[in-house]
Amino acid sequence: MADFSDIIDQQQMKEHMQNALKTGKVSHAYIIAGENESGKEYIARIFAKALQCEHRRDDGRYIEACNECPSCIKALSENHPDIITITHEKPNSIGVDDIRGKLRDDVVIRPYESQYKIYIIPEGEKMTPAAQNALLKTLEEPPAYIVMIILTNNINAFLPTITSRCIVLPMKPAKDDSITRFLMEQCQIVDYKAMVCASFARGNVGKAISLASNERFDKLKNETIELVSKLKNLEIYDIMNRVHAILEPEEEDSKTAKKGIDLGALEDFMDVLLFLFRDMLVYKATGEDVHLIFTDKVSYISSVTKTVSYQGIDSIIKNMETAKNRIKSNVNIDLALELMLLGIKEYL
Repeated sequence: MADFSDIIDQQQMKEHMQNALKTGKVSHAYIIAGENESGKEYIARIFAKALQCEHRRDDGRYIEACNECPSCIKALSENHPDIITITHEKPNSIGVDDIRGKLRDDVVIRPYESQYKIYIIPEGEKMTPAAQNALLKTLEEPPAYIVMIILTNNINAFLPTITSRCIVLPMKPAKDDSITRFLMEQCQIVDYKAMVCASFARGNVGKAISLASNERFDKLKNETIELVSKLKNLEIYDIMNRVHAILEPEEEDSKTAKKGIDLGALEDFMDVLLFLFRDMLVYKATGEDVHLIFTDKVSYISSVTKTVSYQGIDSIIKNMETAKNRIKSNVNIDLALELMLLGIKEYL
């Protein structure tokens, strides 16, 4: 039974929605903008449930849905007739027929049982220009009872005429401490693993939850750090064989694969390296492990910092940034990784 109190951070967005619930001044259209997995639909459904609730309660912090009235029970089971999710037939676009048939032609029908008729549009960035123009006609003359909540990972995908008629609520990155605490308390994740997942998620709660339950990520992290620990004793062909084993796609037809490398795993691989050497820099400067991300690797980090200079670690980090830029510029991935790893080996 998710409520406003369960939303991690996002204070500005919660305040706006709370004010709407207190005053009854609810906009006809909202755009919630944020990364994939950041919790946009989670928040939209909490707001929708509270708007439709028959017996809202004020717990001193938030106005919340009661979670007990018939409206709440239907909302919780996602069977509320006045909370409508707009789906689309084509996976990569929301067409004009989707908007006309499921929203524009439907808004003329009054709510079946609630005060509002709420339309949630996931993946709003996939609306074609024609679909957005069809939506615009409803935005220009909306019935008093409708509320549209458009979810998107790209606010720039909308026509200016759409965004100017909506309240735009951007998702803010959640704090690492907030995510870590959530993973430990709600998901029973051990402290050091929760800290790693929070750091890698970069404020994206959904990604942190996904990483915490992803055995492959844990395996990738450990194998990457093991590779670094053995770099100075390996020849380049051994190094690259290990890299390919770490980055091998789980499925041959993986959509994120390129020339035998899973691009999602590659991004995590580069981040593990970056955070590892950032930890080394922090440990060398402070001699303490309280600010480290990889607290479970403190013994190895400590041993490396005894022999590697500040300049060496700085050069390694710069090499990694160069490699990331080369990969983004479509330089051969193997070549970019080879040059980077040889550069790391030079200083270890």
